Amino acid sequence: MPSSFLDNDLCYGGFSMKVRKAVIPAAGLGTRVLPASKAVPKEMLPIVDKPAIQYIVEEAVASGIEDILIITNRGKSLIEDHFDHAPELEDKLRSSGKQDLFDQVVSLAHLCNIQYVRQKETRGLGHAVGCAKSFVGNEPFAVLYGDDVVISPPGKPAIGELIAVHETYGKSVVGIKEVPDDLLRSYCTLGVKPVQNAVYEVFDMIEKPLPEEVISNFAILGRCVLTPDIFELIENTPPSRNNEVQLTDAMRTLAKRGDMMGIAYTGKRYDMGNKLGILQATIEVGLTHPEIGTGLRAYLKEIASTL
Repeated sequence: MPSSFLDNDLCYGGFSMKVRKAVIPAAGLGTRVLPASKAVPKEMLPIVDKPAIQYIVEEAVASGIEDILIITNRGKSLIEDHFDHAPELEDKLRSSGKQDLFDQVVSLAHLCNIQYVRQKETRGLGHAVGCAKSFVGNEPFAVLYGDDVVISPPGKPAIGELIAVHETYGKSVVGIKEVPDDLLRSYCTLGVKPVQNAVYEVFDMIEKPLPEEVISNFAILGRCVLTPDIFELIENTPPSRNNEVQLTDAMRTLAKRGDMMGIAYTGKRYDMGNKLGILQATIEVGLTHPEIGTGLRAYLKEIASTL
């Protein structure tokens, strides 16, 4: 692989099928952010002036994705409404001369082709991804976890970096970051071998490891590109202790047979299923927001002086 592999926006090797489709699992109950998520899906909680899931959809679109399937469940219809037309609102904005806001609202219905399917039982991430089998067909696809917003430098969308690795090696790819020891129990642990720059071969993975099972501090954080053989592996993956089908357990088979790569993607990931993660995303995105950045920075300095 050339040394400039990660220097360009997307530098594809070109011997794998183009990744055109993405799946966004957004069926979780959001119990970690209750009561805010009782009536409003956690994916619709705002980061400044956009709901979390809009950042995720925009990342996919910026990476060349043409079709998106969002996995939902009961009570998530607000997600569909957000990416649809709102005729009364649009008419009001247009008649009031608020062209910029009108353009922003209308553009949401035209980001890309978005479809929806309900996960009728809450049976884990593996089961949710399995619901996308007919949508995906026989081609590679991206998975962007609905809990995870990744803010990246311009031209470096996180899932685009994974797609670049997939299209170079023709293998499944996971987005990885190093995680502190005390958080590994909430994620997974990966066996990795460095290949070049931020690219690794992934040879093993263990979901929610016990201390004696930790392989490394690398864990999967929010992004995957998977080959379609994952569906058969999901179907043959037994439920874990909590009766959920874990995607990591299915992906472990790919890793152990040499069909998995990883990349420590450039962007910063925020856990939107976590109260602190929501606050961190709001503050850090707010600091760069053209309308409120200056005022927020002054406010935070004032608050910091009292701590």
